[in-house]
Amino acid sequence: MGRAYQNRKESMAKTSDMKARVYSRYAREIYVSAKAGGVDPTANLSLRGVIERAKRAQVPAHVIEKALDKAKGVGGEDFSTARYEGFGPGGSAVIVDCLTDNPNRTFGDVRQCFNKAKCKLGSPGNVSHLFDHSAILVFAGDDEEAALEALVMADVDVSDIECDDGKITVFAPNTEYYKAKQALLDAFEGMEFEVDDIQFVPQATIELNEEDQGVLENLVDLLDYLEDVQNVYHNAG
Repeated sequence: MGRAYQNRKESMAKTSDMKARVYSRYAREIYVSAKAGGVDPTANLSLRGVIERAKRAQVPAHVIEKALDKAKGVGGEDFSTARYEGFGPGGSAVIVDCLTDNPNRTFGDVRQCFNKAKCKLGSPGNVSHLFDHSAILVFAGDDEEAALEALVMADVDVSDIECDDGKITVFAPNTEYYKAKQALLDAFEGMEFEVDDIQFVPQATIELNEEDQGVLENLVDLLDYLEDVQNVYHNAG
């Protein structure tokens, strides 16, 4: 594979505590997506993608249904997105994406994690220029040309497309996510995505020594434990 992207850590969750945090994050994301675009996954492509990812992460059906039922109600919680950028060990760059109902609390919690790991929280724009904000779609197949043709015909601005070991990986700007996904669904009957996500993909990765790698892992673990944190991205190889 060429470009490195994040394989979600929750798929490795083993303890009940880790699973509970994964379920909570997906429930929050489903709720926010359903509130914004409606509770019908067939009409809300963003919601459909979140639900599919939740199922792949083995989130129970009752957790998904509860989040959808909650979104059908009037009022409810008011979550907003928050993004923090910082510097990890060895010159590494870190982006933290959150959904929060209390930005002041979340900022304090994230800053404390960086401080505990002896890393530095930066300002917006400090490291995001080192990443591409990309839609990533991975599916089984070997006809890269047919996939590319379908995307081009749908006027999708494809950043990169790779075919390796029976899987096709499509990278596109995050703003092209819905168009790219629909183009592939229309072109290939019964299409199922192994990865269906929007992520920050590092333009280049850096190698860390063993000590720095341990520091970065500690930082990521601290951030992962926060309820408001949805995703953590970095450019370490």
